[in-house]
Amino acid sequence: MSEDSQLLPAGKLPLALLERLLARFVPDDPRIIVGPRAGEDAAVFDMGDRYLVAKTDPITFATNEIGWYAVNVNANDLAVMGAQPRWFLATVLLPAGQASAHMAEEIFEQIHAACSALGISLAGGHTEITHDLNRPIVAGTMLGEVAPQELRTTASARPGDALILVKPVPIEGTALIAYERAEALRVRGYDPAFIARAQGFLHHPGISVVAPAGLATRTAEVHAMHDPTEGGVVTGLLEIARAAGTGLQVDLDKIPVLPEGAILCREFGLDPLGTIASGSILLTAPQPGADRLIEVLTEAGYPSVIIGRVTPHSGGLAATRGGEAVPWPAFATDEITRVFA
Repeated sequence: MSEDSQLLPAGKLPLALLERLLARFVPDDPRIIVGPRAGEDAAVFDMGDRYLVAKTDPITFATNEIGWYAVNVNANDLAVMGAQPRWFLATVLLPAGQASAHMAEEIFEQIHAACSALGISLAGGHTEITHDLNRPIVAGTMLGEVAPQELRTTASARPGDALILVKPVPIEGTALIAYERAEALRVRGYDPAFIARAQGFLHHPGISVVAPAGLATRTAEVHAMHDPTEGGVVTGLLEIARAAGTGLQVDLDKIPVLPEGAILCREFGLDPLGTIASGSILLTAPQPGADRLIEVLTEAGYPSVIIGRVTPHSGGLAATRGGEAVPWPAFATDEITRVFA
């Protein structure tokens, strides 16, 4: 069997394959400031005095609060570009044989609540009842705007930058496991209060990064921000390096892992560093000012820590544990997929 005919695992396309596929789509419209690139969180268009920033992302893992998820994960990708999310469009696919008016009403109430919390307007979309689905799917498109001088891109990370993680990992992964495997956890003897607390991570500390991203750019010079999602924080780090053409030096011991996340990942044999990590931000900033940035974010309720630094491309991806060099962790697919297998 040829390499191209081998079946791919669930989750993101392998990064090298995605880069190869996107290489043929070099934008010929000068108004496209950021086009289809692996590792970038959204597309950017020049509209004159403002840039229009656009993102589309489906929710396929979660079933609980899927409408709320769809708004927030799309808003996150605009926020880390320095943009203000403003308009949302939703494609809502409901499974034939399961769909009801109550199901639709719940999803739209979740979308409304999330949009209201972030000051976003629902501007349109599409709904249908679809054959061959076993769960609802919501694909969102978020539009926003940013002043040209305030745009941030993943590719803007620079050698010498401090590499900062805002909020621990894996916030989304912890909540997903607690929601989707709640009954299995109860059978295994987990306290209902523990399960409920982990489910609550969806809101506290929360998967939204709109507020901390805005605070970071108002506080200090920030070169790049990135939203680590599928593949976890380690895949997010890889995407920064590939987009910026740099190396990275990362102390894996300094990556803060939620205690509940560590417990639930261990229960299902997952590595927290490769588990879906919405709710955190990876950002790079010049070392002068990085300590002040961490102080401000942490005091505001967004615990932040330097986990490494950006290095020249020749430095490659270097990781340490206990002060010793270790191989860079690699995840062919997000660890969370094993919970859904």
